[in-house]
Amino acid sequence: MGDMKKAMDNPAAVFAQPEDVVDAPLTKEQKIAILKSWAYDARELEVAEEEGMVGTSQSKLHQILESLKSLVGEVDVEHPGPSKHHPLGD
Repeated sequence: MGDMKKAMDNPAAVFAQPEDVVDAPLTKEQKIAILKSWAYDARELEVAEEEGMVGTSQSKLHQILESLKSLVGEVDVEHPGPSKHHPLGD
């Protein structure tokens, strides 16, 4: 993986699919961090769409959460945090 900063800042620019993160030659912690960043971006897109703003691409939140689940176990999506962004923790 050449550019970890780019992958953290814009995972979709580096990985075609969330599953590609899981298969990448990265540490488990790096994969989790990238997927959490991507999940946050996907949640932002969903919030913008809820508020009537047009998104530029379809959300991959479900795929991202499934990939994250494969690394860390169950991800609680039934009990979101205090905002619409549903933080996945740090």
